[in-house]
Amino acid sequence: MNLPERFDLTCVNEKSEKERIVMIHCAIMGSIERFSAVLIEHLAGVFPVWLSPVQVRVLPISEKHSEYARGTLSELRTHGIRAEMDDTESLGKRIRNVKIEKIPYFLVIGEEEVNAQTATLESRTGKVGAFPVSDIISKLLEEIRNRD
Repeated sequence: MNLPERFDLTCVNEKSEKERIVMIHCAIMGSIERFSAVLIEHLAGVFPVWLSPVQVRVLPISEKHSEYARGTLSELRTHGIRAEMDDTESLGKRIRNVKIEKIPYFLVIGEEEVNAQTATLESRTGKVGAFPVSDIISKLLEEIRNRD
């Protein structure tokens, strides 16, 4: 706000007298916004797990697997993992959406997973495998903590 003084900026008022002007500075993008824009561009939206707004998406294969999927979602959230569930469209469309949105991990829950009390973990790079939910949580928390 001291630029008018530093540059001796004045104007002539209606009385023909010099008057110091008031300068209002407004930046469309501040430093945080510029940094975020550079980061998004540099990473092409493929954030590391610790930085990703949604770290895991839970995908039940059908409605009958939703109860177990909701329990899994609750466990993930209890441990501070940013997770959400999607049971809206076909499984293929939901997997495609995960990949388009560049979510680091997704869990597929079907009959086998419900019976074995596990979840199939898949990453952006491919299938990781079926594990107990507690093991998945441990793996994710370690990755988040280490900022891998």
